[in-house]
Order: sequence, then structure tokens, then C-alpha cells
Amino acid sequence: MLTERLAPILLLLGSNVFMTFAWYGHLKYKSTPLLTVILASWGIALFEYCLMVPANRFGSAVYSAPQLKGMQEVITLLVFAGFSAWYLEQPLKWNHWAGFALIAVAAWLIFLE
Repeated sequence: MLTERLAPILLLLGSNVFMTFAWYGHLKYKSTPLLTVILASWGIALFEYCLMVPANRFGSAVYSAPQLKGMQEVITLLVFAGFSAWYLEQPLKWNHWAGFALIAVAAWLIFLE
């Protein structure tokens, strides 16, 4: 069923938005004390886990673990690319896109039967 296949992807997308903010959002606030940044990142990561764990649990009914991981990597790169350009104001260069494309090809290979 479509929802069984789509739900894990949407949950992975949401979890990666939280993860990206937890890991990289603090880069705009370099004067904030490190301990504060760590605690804020952990708080944000809680929401990431609340989406990632169900994504993998529900997704394992229709996808293999390697397929879930491959999807997660591609989604992470797409979310990060947008985040880098929009939030950090650091658009990706051609070599970044080329490297990401190679990772996307690797993820595609995982889906071959």
C-alpha cells in the first residue's frame, strides 16, 4: 500500500529537518557557550528520534534495513543542501553536488534486486 511506503519517507524527512538543526543550527551562533549549544542540540535531537525510530520501525515492514539507511542518507543530503543555502547562507558548489550525486547513486544501487 502507498501509505506503508510513503509514511517512513515522510517521517525520515521530518527527522532529518530536526537532526540538521541539532547538528548544524548552532553554527550561526558561534558566541553561544558550547554547553548551551550541546544541551539545545540534545533537546532538538529528542524530536528527531521521535520521528526516526517510528520511520525505521514502520519502514522495516516494506523496506530492508540497508534500503532504509540508503533513503535516510539521500534525504539527509537533500535537507542539508537546502539548510546550508537557506539557513547558513552557504550554497553548495559543484563539487559538493557531485559528491552528493555519487552518494545518491550508491543509495540507488541498494534498491536493485
